[in-house]
Amino acid sequence: MIGRDGERARLSGLVTATGGQALVLRGESGVGKSALLDHVATLAADAGHEVIRAAGVEAESDLPFAGLHQILYPLLPHIEALDKGHRAAFDAVFGQTEGRPPSVMSLGIAVLDLLSLATSEKPLLLILDDGQWLDASSADVCGFAGRRLTGSSVKLLIALRSDIPSRFDTAALPEVAVPALTEAASEELLDLCHPGLDQQTRRLVLDQARGNPLALLELPPFLGGNRSGRGREGAFAFQGVPLPRRLQHVYGTRVEALGDAVREELLRGALDGVGTAAASTHTPALRYRMRDADEAVAAGLLETDPVGGDFVFRHPLVRSTVVQLATPNQRRAAHADLARIHRDDVERRATHLAAAAIDPDEEVATALEVAADSATRRGSAVTAVAWLTRAAELSESHEGRSRRLSNAAFTAGYAGLLDQAQQLVGAELPTGRNESPSAVATSAYMSWYEDGDVRSSRRQVAAAIGKLRDQGAASTPDVLLRLVNLLLGIEQYAGEPESWRQTRELLDSLGDLVTERSLIYRDAWGDVVLHGAGLADRVERAFADLSELEPWDVMRLAVCAYHVDILGQYRPHLQRIVERELETGALGVGMTMLHLIMLDQMAVGEWDEADRTGQRGLDLMASHGYTLLAQQTRAYLALVAAQRGRVERARELQAMVDAWARPRGVGFLTQLADAAGTAAALSEGDYEAAYLHAIGVTAPGTFTPYGHQAARTLLDLVEAAVHTGRSEQARRHALAARDAGLPAVSPRLAMITYGALAMTATEEAEIADMYERAETHPAAAHFPFEAARIRLAHGIRLRHTQGPKAARPLLTTAAETFERLGAETWTERARAELRASGVSARETSAHLSALTWQERRIADLAASGLTNKEIGERMHLSPRTVSSHLYRVFPKLGITSRAALRDALGKSQEAARD
Repeated sequence: MIGRDGERARLSGLVTATGGQALVLRGESGVGKSALLDHVATLAADAGHEVIRAAGVEAESDLPFAGLHQILYPLLPHIEALDKGHRAAFDAVFGQTEGRPPSVMSLGIAVLDLLSLATSEKPLLLILDDGQWLDASSADVCGFAGRRLTGSSVKLLIALRSDIPSRFDTAALPEVAVPALTEAASEELLDLCHPGLDQQTRRLVLDQARGNPLALLELPPFLGGNRSGRGREGAFAFQGVPLPRRLQHVYGTRVEALGDAVREELLRGALDGVGTAAASTHTPALRYRMRDADEAVAAGLLETDPVGGDFVFRHPLVRSTVVQLATPNQRRAAHADLARIHRDDVERRATHLAAAAIDPDEEVATALEVAADSATRRGSAVTAVAWLTRAAELSESHEGRSRRLSNAAFTAGYAGLLDQAQQLVGAELPTGRNESPSAVATSAYMSWYEDGDVRSSRRQVAAAIGKLRDQGAASTPDVLLRLVNLLLGIEQYAGEPESWRQTRELLDSLGDLVTERSLIYRDAWGDVVLHGAGLADRVERAFADLSELEPWDVMRLAVCAYHVDILGQYRPHLQRIVERELETGALGVGMTMLHLIMLDQMAVGEWDEADRTGQRGLDLMASHGYTLLAQQTRAYLALVAAQRGRVERARELQAMVDAWARPRGVGFLTQLADAAGTAAALSEGDYEAAYLHAIGVTAPGTFTPYGHQAARTLLDLVEAAVHTGRSEQARRHALAARDAGLPAVSPRLAMITYGALAMTATEEAEIADMYERAETHPAAAHFPFEAARIRLAHGIRLRHTQGPKAARPLLTTAAETFERLGAETWTERARAELRASGVSARETSAHLSALTWQERRIADLAASGLTNKEIGERMHLSPRTVSSHLYRVFPKLGITSRAALRDALGKSQEAARD
């Protein structure tokens, strides 16, 4: 090699370095990247490495995980030694099963484990040429793994063309630029490979090649060699033409000189992604095998793979030149041949069929639909949209075209491609007439999420459901179900009682066509006060077999779990799948899952984490045009800020949400804004303002029908009423909660109902009984903010009725909880009450002060009866870590067993009286 001393030294260092690492080579086409890859492959083999080579292929850039399959193909025998979870990940992405696609993170971890197994005997060098053409899914996984090779025996080397964007551009991997050769090195290479050129030709080649090694090798014959000036005049036409185009012109003259049969053979190979010799050694035998092409070898267009003996392209530019020189009819004929050859490969066959078709063809359209389903299952919603769009173009009937365009638009909407979804709907409905049910669903979905248009979206969808019912909806159950669930979602955000009444009647008219899951959504998203009896059990039964649920089913049921306050038990599952949904294109599902994770973080007091989750979601939603979800996130961030006492921030966000949602009639968000205003006023101790905000959600003694915050703000309204002297209203509201059966709806509603009854009762027996029920309820460990507020209210009452000593344990516990949560104003309020009871707010029991926040939380959860596994899922720790914490907690509390936890914690609180 000439002129590459610096690059060779860097690559030699890669091979000899201790530990794994990744490196990117970036340079223009023909600059010598592949030669450098050959060089490092030889060095690594000589040093005892196993070397695996692969190459991105433009023809496969839309096939999900095609590149990863090529890279890992030689290592597949090791997969059997992986654990079941990692084997399942590979089975899903390689099409062995129909499981859901794993996230980039989980698949990347599986890849790292596979590489670790493969390097148990000797180190490994993975070489990827033409990485710019690797499919997006494979590139993301390679980038993830490449950043985590430290400490392994794996080296990853990726070559990229500098003039083509790629997914590796943001992979944050170290890079080495491969520049053009210097003038001196160019002259040396040219004289070595083409000695005896006359001076004019030599100068012309050097000027045109501009230090590009491939050009230095290929231009001399084209420009006339050393005997003739033929071709020199053509060199002047190259002025201003990019070098890859110049080289394609050179290769084009050779291709045109071939016989027709050879050109057809080359075209089939090029369209099927046949690679170059450097990358073919370990490639699975899935591509077309060119035959009878010795003429192309003699012309310098093909080479013979030294391992497999197959014909391969000398350079990727040869492959692209062959395709460009072919006529449209020739390309279609070649694609048709390839479709027959790949008849057993769903995705590859469909892509060739689609490229071969001109006129509508229902068979091809159906094949593309099947391929789109496969792509969706394997994690490429973007590819699925492209294939469904092409399927629509090839549909023979208006109904088929409409259905496929609608499915493409719906998939695009879920993938966060709202602009593309809108274009697809417009393509189907250029006149705005004869809207299909699927198109209505997509159009309403986008209007709802982009503009918050709950009113017209609701009318559109309800009308489409009625039309389907009248036409015989049993023939299109999937479309009907999509519309029903969409309508229920829109109704949840609208929060209009009359509209909900009409929707319930509409669903009743559909009879058995409405599934049990949709009925659960109806009751949970509508009004849990009216329809919450037994709802938690129904949600848990629907969740019983998570493996059978699609991501959108999990998301919808998790929303139901939130409304009945049992979301915490499903949060670990949401966290496992949310990254996958975001990274595989299902943004609508993934964004809602982020909301749910944030809500549970808020509930259990992980407010820092909730802030981070909310900000991440807000950035994602705003960048993809999901305005409704972005405003919803701002509302949740406002609630967190209000509870923490960051009132200015809370009110700023509240005002933004209210100004956007109220004119649109998005009741779900206006109620959240009122709830945030209530929480902010309570944090400040402005109980009059808190009361006015709270009655904007619901009037005392009633629960506004289909107002999802009506029951959730029970404690807020009662507390504000009590502190402003509105004892009658407070009591009426607490009794209304009891009479409505809220304690049976959810654990949180049970706890706060008992707390509200205790705060408003006048009989000492009832007061004691209700406070006892609230403070010992299992929900107290899962909803620490509300539990601390109830204990604070109880402590204040005890200080006034029984004296400071009786109040101290409750006030101490409340102050500690508020402090751990970061509820600054509530902490100060509890400390003030402690000072009034005669002790410093910092004086807590020796036992409790010895426990860290995490240890105390684990102890509380364990005392409530949860297992180590359940505690770990709640706190996102392994059961072993939970056990270790309990091992440290026991001696601090002076106990030796789990059974003694509850008593020990009680005695610690009792000690605070002294």
